[in-house]
Amino acid sequence: MTAALYTRFARKPPVPAGIGTLSLRLAERVVVMREAYYYRHHAQGIACLLCPKECIIGEGQTGFCRTRKNSGGKLYALNYGACSSYALDAIEKKPLYHFYPGKRILSLGTWGCNFACQFCQNWQLAQAEPQTMELSPDKAVAMAKQAGPENIGIAYTYSEPSVWYEYVLDTARQARKAGLKNVLVTNGFINTKPLEQILPYVDAMNIDVKAFSDEYYRQICAGRLEDVKHTVEQASLYCHVEITTLLVPGLNDSVTEVESLARWLGTVNSNIPLHFSRYFPNHRMLTPPTPLATLERSYRIARNFLNYVYLGNVGGSYSNTYCPACFTLVLDRTHQITSHLTQTKKCPCCGRVIDIIGDVQGPA
Repeated sequence: MTAALYTRFARKPPVPAGIGTLSLRLAERVVVMREAYYYRHHAQGIACLLCPKECIIGEGQTGFCRTRKNSGGKLYALNYGACSSYALDAIEKKPLYHFYPGKRILSLGTWGCNFACQFCQNWQLAQAEPQTMELSPDKAVAMAKQAGPENIGIAYTYSEPSVWYEYVLDTARQARKAGLKNVLVTNGFINTKPLEQILPYVDAMNIDVKAFSDEYYRQICAGRLEDVKHTVEQASLYCHVEITTLLVPGLNDSVTEVESLARWLGTVNSNIPLHFSRYFPNHRMLTPPTPLATLERSYRIARNFLNYVYLGNVGGSYSNTYCPACFTLVLDRTHQITSHLTQTKKCPCCGRVIDIIGDVQGPA
């Protein structure tokens, strides 16, 4: 498969080499209704049980995420198989720095979200009405298998995968049988039962911890911090986890908040990588970009509690991996990924094991 995979369909996408027989079809909005897995009847309609919002949805209405509709006394997912974007991405773009470094992954997205972040980087998919194509689980797995040996599996990303739940679960099951990896890039706002059902099929997650303040979650994102913390804690018991926090000036970047975030994550597992990402104005938020000095300060604070900290959207050496014990450079991502690890994924200087999932080409 070529690297020229098209994303965010504003016009008919070219069909990448090797998947022409899949007949991908573009439409204004593909609607493939599938009965939802998690709901119960309520005096005022239906209570959706997928995420902690637990929307009460009247007949003919949809919930907060717009993807779940009460029709005839049953709850239906409106986006099953509706793909708004796809690409063959570097795994580092998720970002996942400690999961099969240097590999690629077929990345799929839908529409809708159970948050309403004012700074949303993908609001055209999450909050708007994007064009979509119909992509069954079978076709998604076939695309991934035909993507070549550099592709490790499927990432469910771009928009919030938890509101694509039924499709993601069905596809992840098939992908696992086909020997592929499954990755979720998610806000982590999901109830315990659906999380526990899907986790056995998930190999890695990047979870956005938007801030370490419930006030921020409620006012900026329409969510709750405690539910996201629970997801991080549960997921870390099942699969590889990395965390991303977009630092927004004056809202979630104080010394106290950054320290609280890093301290808590260190109690979960100090080997969980934390990515501080630089904010740029987007969607409804016009706050100026995050100063580099703020990111560097946050990096220094977090390194007191965590072994692996990175800065995103800034370039330079902050994307490199250093040995937590002796600070030797072990994975250089400055221009292209260069590994200095031994074949057993140890620091070449002090011999400490570096926490990396998957093969890394080290020196002979």
